Amino acid sequence: MSRIVVVSNRTPGKGPVAGGLAVALRKVLSEREGFWFGWSGKLSEQPAREAHFEDVDGMQVAKIDLTRDDHHAYYAGFSNSILWPSFHLRLDLATIESHWYEGYRRVNGQFARALLPLLKPDDIIWVHDYHLIPLASELRALGARNRIGFYLHIPFPTADALYAIPNHGELMRDLSRYDLIGFQANRDVAAFREFAEHQAPSTFGGLNTKHIDFSRTDVEAFPIGSDPNAFAKLAISPAATKMVHRMKRALGEQNLILGVDRLDYSKGLPQRVEAYEKLLANNHRFRRNVHMLQVAPPSRDTIKEYQETSDQLDAICGRVMGEFAEPDWAPLTYVKRAYGQPSLAGLYRLARVGLVTPLRDGMNLVAHEYIGAQNPENPGVLVLSRFAGAAEIFPEALLVNPFDTDETAEALRMALDMNLDERKSRWQSLMSAARTHNVDDWAISFLDRLAPADKDKSSTRDILYLASVA
Repeated sequence: MSRIVVVSNRTPGKGPVAGGLAVALRKVLSEREGFWFGWSGKLSEQPAREAHFEDVDGMQVAKIDLTRDDHHAYYAGFSNSILWPSFHLRLDLATIESHWYEGYRRVNGQFARALLPLLKPDDIIWVHDYHLIPLASELRALGARNRIGFYLHIPFPTADALYAIPNHGELMRDLSRYDLIGFQANRDVAAFREFAEHQAPSTFGGLNTKHIDFSRTDVEAFPIGSDPNAFAKLAISPAATKMVHRMKRALGEQNLILGVDRLDYSKGLPQRVEAYEKLLANNHRFRRNVHMLQVAPPSRDTIKEYQETSDQLDAICGRVMGEFAEPDWAPLTYVKRAYGQPSLAGLYRLARVGLVTPLRDGMNLVAHEYIGAQNPENPGVLVLSRFAGAAEIFPEALLVNPFDTDETAEALRMALDMNLDERKSRWQSLMSAARTHNVDDWAISFLDRLAPADKDKSSTRDILYLASVA
């Protein structure tokens, strides 16, 4: 069986892993030979030419160091100040510095040069996320003929947003060098195909613009999920139960509305709190009977746009407190730190409403985790942005337009007033979908599509590879 080589911006560290993705990929690597490759998290004076291996809880991890300037241009610059906002349709927040592309490309080249000597001809390479779009091109240029797949963990942009990205033509040509591209949602596949079928001329026009050939690249939606059964068990673990007891003492008979997000402008946090503000303003009966908890640990707080989001959220939370708080009642709690999964599972289980309202999101695993943690006999209600990829597989949630805070406020009212039979019916459908789209099956389905059991093709690839490096 072929080895699996997982490539991502950062490599996993030792100890418990927080996300379902890391758990799933570790499981893949534990069941098949292979290794994980990526940046070590360390900065050096000179770019590393060779990767160094480390055993991380029984898994082989190959790491390389980056220089400070390269990391800034590649990560904070092109990846997170251009690609991230553009892919999330926030061109107003994109900082277009074309020179960052050179560093982005340089780091992808460094990854490829360090990875190539570690590869065997029949290795299957699985590249993850927007930081590494050019990696297949860089590997192909060095002679690699392996099967290479790419999975995008964020939304794919509309054509207009794509055209605003410097060197977008080169990036799309890079994607054509993958054998398989996986997206989170069907809307992302549609956006990609729109570009592929209706490619516009280059920025400066001209009749000689060469269209990109995607005929050898498979494109498909692979909705990523969590492990709902594991979250169901975690939600009744001692640590989760302890959190539930603590919160019940603090809340009394109040219903909990819960949001759990990174502090990111794509998550729609100011709009979410404004919707809660309108709920309280329009429905006096909910005052003293409901409490909102927003957990939002800082994310990329060295980037100006993230600092501005934090300041905006601070201001609106202060406004809600000033408007509605009483000496013996606070309408909301805003926490800027992360909690472990057992504590989060307890909060999910207790919450009458899971409020998941990103302005745009790839999938949103919080929605999956909230569903998995519910009490089947008394489940809560998921209020979900229709612009999250999860909306495609969770139509039984209360779907809202997060930009319309009146609509979100009304959804909150409906969720709080919903009777038990309807809550059970909706949750049962949601849990069934969460089980169908669990993270283990997601990984298996992607790899089965990337590396079908076709020995003749494998032999041909081996011959091509050996000829190219001879």
